[in-house]
Amino acid sequence: MVAGLPADGQKTHAQTRPATGIVHLGLGAFFRAFGCVYIADAMAASGGDWGIVGVSLRSPATRDALRSRDWSYTSVSLGPDGDKLRDMTILNDVLVAPEDPAAVLAVMADPAVKIITLTVTEKGYCHNPATGALNLDHPDIQHDLVHGLPVSAPGYLVRALAMRHAAGHAPFTVLTCDNLPENGKLVRGLVLQLAAQIDPALAGWITAEGRFPSTMVDRITPATTDADITRIATLTDMIDAAPVMHEPFAQWAVEDNFVNGERPDLEAAGVEMVRDVTAHEHMKLRMLNGTHSALAYTGYLAGHQTIADTMADPVFATYARALWAEIMPAVTAPEGVSLTAYAEALFDRYANPAIRHRTWQIAMDGSQKLPQRILGTLRENLIEGRRTDGLCVAVAAWMRYVSGTDEDGQPIDVRDPLANRLRDLAAGQPNPADVVTAILSVEDIFPADLADQLRGPVTKAAEKIWSNGVRAAVQGVTS
Repeated sequence: MVAGLPADGQKTHAQTRPATGIVHLGLGAFFRAFGCVYIADAMAASGGDWGIVGVSLRSPATRDALRSRDWSYTSVSLGPDGDKLRDMTILNDVLVAPEDPAAVLAVMADPAVKIITLTVTEKGYCHNPATGALNLDHPDIQHDLVHGLPVSAPGYLVRALAMRHAAGHAPFTVLTCDNLPENGKLVRGLVLQLAAQIDPALAGWITAEGRFPSTMVDRITPATTDADITRIATLTDMIDAAPVMHEPFAQWAVEDNFVNGERPDLEAAGVEMVRDVTAHEHMKLRMLNGTHSALAYTGYLAGHQTIADTMADPVFATYARALWAEIMPAVTAPEGVSLTAYAEALFDRYANPAIRHRTWQIAMDGSQKLPQRILGTLRENLIEGRRTDGLCVAVAAWMRYVSGTDEDGQPIDVRDPLANRLRDLAAGQPNPADVVTAILSVEDIFPADLADQLRGPVTKAAEKIWSNGVRAAVQGVTS
C-alpha cells in the first residue's frame, strides 16, 4: 500500500471541502479528534464555510503525516464494543509556523477567517500558572515584543489582530480549547497584556471589539501508536499516517460570545452554548483533569502504563473514588448535573480497556497543570478544614516523579518546562521533607501562602511514598 492510497493504488474522488473560516493553532491529536468532529457535524447539519487551516507552532511532524492524504485523516472511536471509523475531510491546509510565520499571519489576518481556535497546552500561553499573568521574561515573549514575526501563540494572536486592525477589518474570535480555568478570560488578559506592550491603541481596540469566549472541552484522546496505524491500515486498506484515537464520549460547552455572532451552528452538533461556562469548566478541571493527573503520577510510579491499567488495580480504583469524595465539596455543579453521577461516568471512562491513555503522557507538564487541576481544590479544602489526604498524596507523587527517578531507581523521562529546575531542587536533599520544602519554594507553582499550608500534609504523604512506595501511600488514603 502507498500512503494515502487504497491498496489498488487508485485515488478516490476528492470530496469538496468548505472554504476556510477557522484557523487552529496547535494542531495535535486532540483538536482533530474533538473540535474538527464537532465543526464537521455543524456544517453537515447547517452548512457554512468553516473549513480549517491547521498550524503547527513547533514541529512539521503533523503536517508531514497529514500531507500524504491531502489533509484527510481517520477519526477512530474506541468503544468497548469495537472501533468506529470516520474519514475527516475538514482540513484545507496545514502550516508550520517556524518555516513561514508570515504565511501563518496572512491566513489569520484574512477577513474570511472568523475564528482562531487554540490547543497549545498550558505551557503554550507563556504565562505564570500561579498568577495567570503573562510572563514577560519568557524568551518567546521577549522575542515577540520586538519582532513582527512571532514565535509564541500570544504573539501570533496579537500580531494578526494588529494586521486586521490596520486593514480596517473586524477582529477574529479567539476560542481557546485548553484546560485552563476561565480560559477565555485568561487568554484575553494575556493578549491585552502583550498588545499593550506593543501598541496601547491596539490593546484598546481589542478590548472594545475582541471576543474571547470561555470553553469546557472533554474527550479522552490517547496518543496514536504505530500499532494503531497498522490496525487502521488493515481495516481501511489504506495507509493513514495520522489517524486519531478517542473515546466515544465528548462534551463541549462554549460561551456564546462571538464577533458579530459569526460561528458554525454548534448547537446542531451537540455543543452546549451557554452564557457562563465557569461551572462546567471547574467541574471538569477538578473532577476529571485533577483525578487524571493524580492517577497518572501515582499509577506511573506504581508501574501502571495506562489509566485503564491503573483503574484495573483495586487499590487505585478505590483511590479514584476517595479523590472524588475530596474534590466534590469544592465543586459547584452546573444546573441539572449530579456530581455523583458525573464521577461514576468518569470511573467507567477511565476503566475503558480500549483507551490506552498512557500515564506518562498525562504526566507531562505537571508544573503548568497542577495549579488549575489540584491546587485550587486543595486551597479551598484547607480553608474549610476538609479532608485533603488523597490530593496531598497526588502532589507528593508528582514531586517524586519530577525528581527524575522511579521507585526502582530507574530514570524517568520527565517532560516539563521546569524539569531541570525541579530535578536540581530535589537532587541531594537528605530526606523527603527537604525535597518537599525545596519544591514548594517554586512560587511559579505554589504561592507562598499555599506552600506554607501544604508543607505539613504533603511532607507526611511524601514520607510514606519514599519509605513504603506509592501503592502503600495510596492504600493508606483509602483504608
